[in-house]
Amino acid sequence: MSKKRRIKTGMAPGSVIYTGNKQVDEMVIHHLQFNATSVKDSTIRKEKYLKITLEPDYIDWIDIRGMQDIEVITSISNHFKVHPLLQEGIVDVHQRPNYEEHDNAIFVTFKALFFDKSTLTVQREHVAVIIRDHSLLTFQEASSDLFEVVRKRISNSKSRVRKRGTDYLLFALLDCIVDNYYITLDQFEEMIEEIEDRISEDQNNAEKSKIHKLKKELLVLRKSIAPLREVISNFSRSDNTIIQENTNIFIRNLYENTIQIVDSIDSYRDMLNSLQDLFIAEVSFKMNKVMQLLTLISVIFIPLTFLAGIYGMNFEYIPELSYKYGYFVLLGVMFVLFVVLLITFKRKKWM
Repeated sequence: MSKKRRIKTGMAPGSVIYTGNKQVDEMVIHHLQFNATSVKDSTIRKEKYLKITLEPDYIDWIDIRGMQDIEVITSISNHFKVHPLLQEGIVDVHQRPNYEEHDNAIFVTFKALFFDKSTLTVQREHVAVIIRDHSLLTFQEASSDLFEVVRKRISNSKSRVRKRGTDYLLFALLDCIVDNYYITLDQFEEMIEEIEDRISEDQNNAEKSKIHKLKKELLVLRKSIAPLREVISNFSRSDNTIIQENTNIFIRNLYENTIQIVDSIDSYRDMLNSLQDLFIAEVSFKMNKVMQLLTLISVIFIPLTFLAGIYGMNFEYIPELSYKYGYFVLLGVMFVLFVVLLITFKRKKWM
């Protein structure tokens, strides 16, 4: 448990404390207004965020990037009449993905995931979304824009999101995050295949460490993605008037995608377990080959050592010692034994 997370212990519900560690140079507040015929795009300076006005003929999407400035988060939330408990959830990055309905508003939290192949770690970013009939607030933990693809779709006059409500916009944001999960899993699979190829060629402790590291990061993936399945399920079953009937089919498709992703994670876990078994098997096989070679060398030298031992004894009368060519005969016998043993091992396919 992180130090910031422990700070909240014993505090009253609704205490707004940022529990993450991501810092941004400057908080960005992006205001996007759109309908079927027009789009208004603007970036609001931090000191002017309380002057944001909503227009009834537009869908208003206010995107806040950066969570460390609690004063700004609280002021914006109060400006849009966000419940204190929801404000607490906005900046609590350690909570699991969640779906709640409060006072004609829907509150959703989830995690954006990125896989760093150089360090074999999964980076997580906390995202909170609040939607109402004609407005949507998103809170991103980092300054980078996770939803740039959705913005480009909105700029297209023929895009479906331009003609729908905030419920479909929420679907589009979740769909963007889920699509990125597929990219993360593809990178995971590539790394698993690379490790498998290297294990087949050579076994070292570095590959064993990578397998253990990936198993731990896969657990992080599952803890972040599996609860999202419940979030989307609640989203699809909601009777809230904000959610239109024609959006449900898209949400159900998104739910199927999350099931597929969780199944893929389970498959990758099995693959890593198999890789671990393969590593142990390859190391054992390599050790067996070494032991087999040493055993064959020992078997070859046992009779040679026996002969050398006999004629190396310090008895005064050994008949062969007085023979003129006894030394060469002994070497010849040793060589014949060596060749016979080699042929025997070859025929039995021991070498």
